[in-house]
Amino acid sequence: MVELSHDSRPIIGRGPPLGATFLTLALASVALMVADKRYNQLEQVREWLSAAAYPVQAAVDLPFRAWDWVTDSFADRSRLREENLELTARLRLANLQLQRFAALEDENRRLRDMRENSAGVADRVLVASIMNVDLDPFRHRVLVDKGARDGVFKGQAVLDAEGIFGQVSQVHAETAEVILISDAEHAIPVQSNRSGLRTIAVGTGDSDRLSLPFVTVESDLKAGDLLISTGIGGVFPRGYPVAEVTRVDRTAAATFALVDARPTARLDRNREVLLVWFTPPVAPLEPAADATGATAAAPAAAEPVAAAPPAAEPAAQPAAEQPR
Repeated sequence: MVELSHDSRPIIGRGPPLGATFLTLALASVALMVADKRYNQLEQVREWLSAAAYPVQAAVDLPFRAWDWVTDSFADRSRLREENLELTARLRLANLQLQRFAALEDENRRLRDMRENSAGVADRVLVASIMNVDLDPFRHRVLVDKGARDGVFKGQAVLDAEGIFGQVSQVHAETAEVILISDAEHAIPVQSNRSGLRTIAVGTGDSDRLSLPFVTVESDLKAGDLLISTGIGGVFPRGYPVAEVTRVDRTAAATFALVDARPTARLDRNREVLLVWFTPPVAPLEPAADATGATAAAPAAAEPVAAAPPAAEPAAQPAAEQPR
């Protein structure tokens, strides 16, 4: 049988006194702080403790990191999808703006070229936009957005930056119809810039081809010659490009050569044209013949004029006869 102890001493009083324990722990703490602060003696111990505690920290943090990864993955996919849609919309808008800027740049270049090329030809110019094109393949007509209220008149010359485009055939209040030089019903007096040969260029119904049906086989005309307007009749300004000769076929048995020319104007690609006002040159009237033989001198004076360059040709004589 176990006998119970009958020690009546208080439990708190057993063991070492509390004051001594506190003093010992305080001194040990101060010693550790001094050793760590001044002598860096506990750095290695701290590294060991940190390495030992890392697996526990990683294990505790793993569920939170896994949850964040899952939520971030779905959020990133949704965000990337939204960003992709937004960037796609911006790219389409940027492409549209870029195409618009390119079109505006081309339009500015065409307008600048037209104004520069017509500066010495016309007294006044008016830019007109093509509103409609005749779909009949045998009628080369366009509708422009300038009419009688803008001073447009029937028969007015129409140019572009490269050459003669056509002339006004009908005038309305706000619009006007223009017949192109390639229309089968249109003809224009032209002159070779190289040889000075004058002839007529007739439309063929093909926007890339004009016909010169009145060129004889002996005429001084060859492929590559530039044909310019003569100004005869006062419809078109003198000296403006019309076409370039592309073919000259001569047959000994034929009277006339087969001659084709390509218009210099961009008849099927223009979006703007120039309506021009100009003053036709007026040649002085020839003196009347008298009875002393002055009539014989008149043909002799006129012969050099026929061989002179376009600036001195007798193309303006009909205009001089109009006042009479």
